[in-house]
Amino acid sequence: MSIAGMMRGQSQAQGHVGGTESQRAVARWLFFVSFLLLAMVVLGGVTRLTDSGLSITEWKPVTGALPPLSAEAWEQEFANYRQIPQYEQLNKGMTLDEFKRIFWFEWAHRLLGRLIGFVFLVPYLWFLLRGKLDRPMAWRLGGILLLGGAQGALGWFMVASGLSERISVSQYRLAAHLSLAFIIHASVFWTALDLWRGRVARIVAPGLAAVAGVSILLVFVQIVLGAFVAGLDAGLAYNTWPLMDGDWVPAGLFTTVPAWIDPFENNITAQFLHRHFAILVAVVMIALALRVRMRVPVAAGAAVAVAVAVVAQVLLGIWTLIAVVPVWLGAVHQAGAFVLFTLALNLMHRLRRA
Repeated sequence: MSIAGMMRGQSQAQGHVGGTESQRAVARWLFFVSFLLLAMVVLGGVTRLTDSGLSITEWKPVTGALPPLSAEAWEQEFANYRQIPQYEQLNKGMTLDEFKRIFWFEWAHRLLGRLIGFVFLVPYLWFLLRGKLDRPMAWRLGGILLLGGAQGALGWFMVASGLSERISVSQYRLAAHLSLAFIIHASVFWTALDLWRGRVARIVAPGLAAVAGVSILLVFVQIVLGAFVAGLDAGLAYNTWPLMDGDWVPAGLFTTVPAWIDPFENNITAQFLHRHFAILVAVVMIALALRVRMRVPVAAGAAVAVAVAVVAQVLLGIWTLIAVVPVWLGAVHQAGAFVLFTLALNLMHRLRRA
């Protein structure tokens, strides 16, 4: 028997029917889009960590794809930047060469966003015109395309919050921007898995699949908490572990009025919640992985991957904190969140088709 035949037989024995070759072609394209989304999230993190996000003060969806091409154009970009509070309060006296260093991060982030839109739109139209997408899938992918457009607008809405009165973007808009990025990724990746693995023949482990869904929600909440940590520069509040400057519960928690907005306004509270919620996420995901490994052998590999990823992510978070958030380590930590979220999605999908 051929390898392909063995894989088809294994898929049917596991309770699902693998996708057709046409469906898998679409899935491969979507997996590539997810990879680009990983790059986008990491580059966005670098842009935030280097305070580069406000270096381009205008939104030009088409012409903005080109960087300044002359000395006069560079001077104009720099002049625009010198008009905003971030320059006056944080970077006053910056040279043109120093400005260029932060400009290129933001320009690359926006260019990658345009590239992702192109990589999604063109194959989508090609598959659609060739009849490779049935009506439900066409609508599903069209909805994801609209989400991508909304993400571009939300990105500018976020940048605009830092151009007049603040020296950085609003942490609320930053959290919304990052949240939507992960929602888009979940939509793309789950759709790719649906196409790759085919229709559900039976759901053998619905209870564990539900727990996996809860674990994904917990990871998503932790990612949102991390966005507030980034937006408030809360990673610099305390750089010791496991204690926060000698205390389990540091002074300064919940001092904002009203108290319910404190986690979103107080950098001490933001860090406190992020570092302790991580323990809850890790406990739930490791317990789930152990249970799956015992009860659903065919999903054991996916479960072990999740357990390893969550431990690695916790260790990365501790290292990032103690090292006082160097840019490269902060970027790796953000990539780790993306990988963990992806593996958790894969585990839930596998449990629904195990």
